[in-house]
Amino acid sequence: MADDTGRGGIGRTAIVVMGPSGVGKTTTAKLLSERLGWRFAEADEFHPQANIDKMKAGVPLEDADRWPWLDTIRDWIAARGAEGENVVVTCSALKRSYRDVLTGAEGVRVRFLQLEGEVGLVETRMKARRHHYMPPSLLASQFSTLEPLQLGEDGVAVSVDTSPDAVADHALAALGLQAPAKS
Repeated sequence: MADDTGRGGIGRTAIVVMGPSGVGKTTTAKLLSERLGWRFAEADEFHPQANIDKMKAGVPLEDADRWPWLDTIRDWIAARGAEGENVVVTCSALKRSYRDVLTGAEGVRVRFLQLEGEVGLVETRMKARRHHYMPPSLLASQFSTLEPLQLGEDGVAVSVDTSPDAVADHALAALGLQAPAKS
């Protein structure tokens, strides 16, 4: 079994912070990464330029666009695990089949943190953010594609209807993780 504390043990853990665009994946993942002392990665940075161009144009990605992207994230998770690192990574991971790709990271326990929020709240947040290529017009397609975590998946769901710090607190508690004591 993986050591979720990140202090010794035989395996490593990856927390994939998932959900539709605008739910706060990056904010939450950064807070978890800081609190746990684990490496952070933003899945959007793994997209090839063709995917980014499609999203900027308001065109939803198709599965054929996503498979290579998911493979790259999975391989990054496995490589960090092989180096002895625990990680927190953002990834929409909207479908079970996408999450199944990520759980294929060899030698790493991949756990999911599904962030949940009402469409209106998420849309308001999307409209307020700057310098992001995902337009609010794609939000409906993201919510319609979302397959919530299912029985047998290693993960938890947490609401985002509170402050980012409270979301991170709830996430750590739901995942059964604790930030290391500061020395």
